[in-house]
Order: sequence, then C-alpha cells, then structure tokens
Amino acid sequence: MPGKRSRSLVNMAFILALLTAAVSFGQEIPEYGPQGGTLVVVGGNMKDPTIYASVIQLAGGPNASFVIVPTAGGNRNPDGSLHVYKEEDVVAPWKKLGLTNVVMLHTADPKVANTEAFVQPLRKANAVWFDGGRQWNCVDSYANTLTLQEFHKVLERGGVIGGSSAGATIQGDYLVRGAVSGSEVMMAPEPEHQKAFAFLRRSAIDQHINTRNRWDDLIPVIKKFPDLLGIGLSEDTAIIVKGDTFEVMGSWKVAIHDNTRLYQPWEKPYYILSAGDAYNMKTRKIVKLANGTGR
Repeated sequence: MPGKRSRSLVNMAFILALLTAAVSFGQEIPEYGPQGGTLVVVGGNMKDPTIYASVIQLAGGPNASFVIVPTAGGNRNPDGSLHVYKEEDVVAPWKKLGLTNVVMLHTADPKVANTEAFVQPLRKANAVWFDGGRQWNCVDSYANTLTLQEFHKVLERGGVIGGSSAGATIQGDYLVRGAVSGSEVMMAPEPEHQKAFAFLRRSAIDQHINTRNRWDDLIPVIKKFPDLLGIGLSEDTAIIVKGDTFEVMGSWKVAIHDNTRLYQPWEKPYYILSAGDAYNMKTRKIVKLANGTGR
C-alpha cells in the first residue's frame, strides 16, 4: 500500500489535473458542491417517495450500483462489544424500491477502511447512501482513510452521494452535533469530531429542525464560523445539490443561515426556503433553474 506522502502527492496531482481541465474548458469550479455528481441531503424521516425516486433516477435507475453505509447507527453496543449489522436488513428497504445491485459497507476499524479490499464496492458504485444515527461514528470509521477518498471519487465520476439525518450532516464541512456526549451539543469539544466529509464544502448541515425545534441551533455555529453557510433541514425534506446550486424538495422547509445577509434587529438570522425553490450557494440568492423551478 502506498505511504501517506506518496498518496498525498497522487491526490494533489489529481486535484491539479481537475483544475487544469476545468480551466481549459472554461468551466467554473464550484466553491460548495461537487465538480461532478450530485448530493441528496435529507433532514430525516424520509417518507416522501419522490425523494427515493430521485436518488435512484440520479444514480442511473434500478440497476445502478448502490452502496449503503449504516455506520452512523453505531460502531459499538453499550457494553463495548462491536455492533453487528445484517446486510439483508440494511439493504432490504432499497430492494423494496426495486434496486437489483445494492450492498452494505461497514467497519468500525479505520485500519480496515484503509485497505484496498474494503473499498472495492465503492470503485464501481454509482451511488452511496449514509443511514441515520450519530454522525461521529462515521468519522471514527472513515476519516483520513482510503474509504473517504473513494466516497469522493464516486462524485468525481458523476455519481450520487446521499443520506438522511446523520447521513445529511456528515455531508457538510463542519460536523455539527458531533459530540460523543450527546446530540444536543452543537459544537463538539473533541477536535476529531469537528470535521465532516466535506462533500458539500463551506457548510454546516443540521437536520430534524422542525420536529425537534432546532430552528435556532445553527446560530452559534455560524456566529463562530461566519464563513460557513448553515443549512437546517426539516424532516422529509431534501436539497438536491449540483455544483453551487441546490433545489429543495419534500414536504416542509429549509433554513438558510447566511452571515453575508443584513438582518433587521427583530429578525432571526436566517431565512426560509420551500419545496421548489432553487438556491445558489455562491451568490446566496434564490434562482431559476433551466426547468423553470425556483423563484
């Protein structure tokens, strides 16, 4: 296996190649979302069938290769023993939706996550889905490993990464509610649980904001890190991200915590988007998409 230095050099060369290609073809490099591929970020309790349908369609249809990551559900049991996931249980909801090529990917050991054998399913995946739970479990398993690199490569190939609840928050840049002590702590005291997987860069993503009354919870995060865009997602509500733009779909609302906007003293320091709205994260404005959606 290549050493850390050689792998870093390879990664840097790959990034430079992407930048050079984009400049050559006159493409604008996204500041927030992926250069290629799509993110599906869901606020939890995903019941809207159109969200599931969108994930499958974006990945290429029912025959696309899906990888389901249940790791946020926990690496260890209360007694300290390893939590065992049954693959048939993890993939069953997706098979009911018609998928014919879906597998589970999980380990509690980052050393395993750093092996070629473990990442093989990701090399051919069209889509990766992160289940809910506690997002710091995903960090413990996959941060700084070959697996995390391969997650990003799924996007680079034009694939889909999605997730709900903890599987939404892990897609951001700053990891909110990453404290082991409890999900009510917005900014983890432990440094290793402050960084998410940055599929959606320069962002902090919260979820369940309506049912758990979390509307204001991102305020102190954005106050401390004003360069971040805060995105609070209601349950059964998603953003579909392509480049620097996303569209809202689902049954409720999305709260945007934007530090560049001037708020009146009587206003909350965020504003609300609804299903059908399209939003440019770079310009911080609601936009019209080519298909006519948005305001």
